[in-house]
Amino acid sequence: MDTSVSFLDSLQHTSDEEAWGRLVGMYSPLIRGWLKRFGASLDDVEDITQEVLTVVFRRFPEFRREPRAGAFRAWLRTITSNCLRDHWRKKNKQPPGIGGSDFGQVIAELQDPESGLSAQWNREHDRHVIQYLLQEVRPAFTDKTWLAFQRFALDGLSADDVSQELGISVNAVFVAKSRVLSRLRQRGLGLID
Repeated sequence: MDTSVSFLDSLQHTSDEEAWGRLVGMYSPLIRGWLKRFGASLDDVEDITQEVLTVVFRRFPEFRREPRAGAFRAWLRTITSNCLRDHWRKKNKQPPGIGGSDFGQVIAELQDPESGLSAQWNREHDRHVIQYLLQEVRPAFTDKTWLAFQRFALDGLSADDVSQELGISVNAVFVAKSRVLSRLRQRGLGLID
């Protein structure tokens, strides 16, 4: 994996099986979780997840990363809601909506970028992607660098406390944070805000 290339840039090469494997690994759990919220059966969840990822794969060359953040996230949300609607339309059935609401209303909310449901998708997407990218970049760093980053950036300890705990300079703590965040930003470019 070329760590100087963002995740989305690696997908530009549709022959890159590793990149597409990472896409499936990253997004299958997120999509499955959302589909289960719509009352989908396990068989439907698998079918729709596969359909969403197939559409993403097939249409990815058309995707244009816009100057606005979250373009891929919004594009994926739209594909997911369209595949969900099409799946139930083909089966001529409609699952119950979230909280007993109308299914069509739920889909409309998911497609509306200003709705609370879309905001929830955005938050969950970003958390999910960050966790995935943290796991993906972890092997690129020494244990001490990662631990300094984790204790300072994720656990919220002060740089002084991390410095004392790990026996490194305060500057080394800041450098560790900077290096890991730089790698995360590069890999996540275009995926999250």
